[in-house]
Amino acid sequence: MTRFKTARYSLAILLCTPALGLAYGLPREDAVPGGVKIIPLHTVGDAVPYVDADGHRALVVKDGTAWYAVIGIPLAAPLGTRRVTLRSGAGPEEIAFRVNDKHYVTQSLKVPQRQVNLSAEDVARVTGERVRIDHALNHWTEQQPETLRLPQPVPGVRSSSFGSRRVFNGESRNPHTGMDIAAPSGTPVLAPAAGEVIDTGEYFFNGNTVFIDHGRGLISMYCHLSAVDVKPGQRVSAGTRIGAVGMTGRATGPHLHWGLSLNRAWVDPELFLP
Repeated sequence: MTRFKTARYSLAILLCTPALGLAYGLPREDAVPGGVKIIPLHTVGDAVPYVDADGHRALVVKDGTAWYAVIGIPLAAPLGTRRVTLRSGAGPEEIAFRVNDKHYVTQSLKVPQRQVNLSAEDVARVTGERVRIDHALNHWTEQQPETLRLPQPVPGVRSSSFGSRRVFNGESRNPHTGMDIAAPSGTPVLAPAAGEVIDTGEYFFNGNTVFIDHGRGLISMYCHLSAVDVKPGQRVSAGTRIGAVGMTGRATGPHLHWGLSLNRAWVDPELFLP
């Protein structure tokens, strides 16, 4: 069995993080479940370092001559010490950081009962859709995202619903994994950064949905759309119209559900706002 050696700088990472991203637009760090940890990597050269986070390749970006790992922390992550692994020619190197607590609110919502207690047919449909979503979230391209500071895809009032414990018609369900932005139906939804459209479709819960790969494991998702204006395989630039606000799928009113996935972990989009 390979013996992992803990990096000497792990303790420094646990205690504090230096000022980061003076040139490149890094997100705001918040090392909590559903948050982001930014780790300076003491590596040099142009080869992209490989960082493993729970079996998934993590986003690594270069800012000037410095490399940073941008780690998504799952909402289900336990509190306390968490580790990622830097894989290099010198062998695997374990880097530790601390996951702190955060309180998320509970939301009670009323929706059609068929969207809570699913029929056998709907269960089969949702199961198949999860496979398709997993495929999209596993997509990987080597190009570095042009920025990790992402403007709202649509103007409107942002809710603080990310991470909230959802109760539908009195029955508890999984926490909310995106940001809801209220806007009138038909309001254009714009890509916040360049990327490749990797899938579009109509889903039971998410309604009309678009997935965009921005590079190195940063995947964005746009749900409940009334219209989809892009196709899989299409390259889009920042500001490209990708669809319009709606209330398709499981929605109580017109809004955009905006999700961001890093190393297969849904993270709070608010951390990426300029």
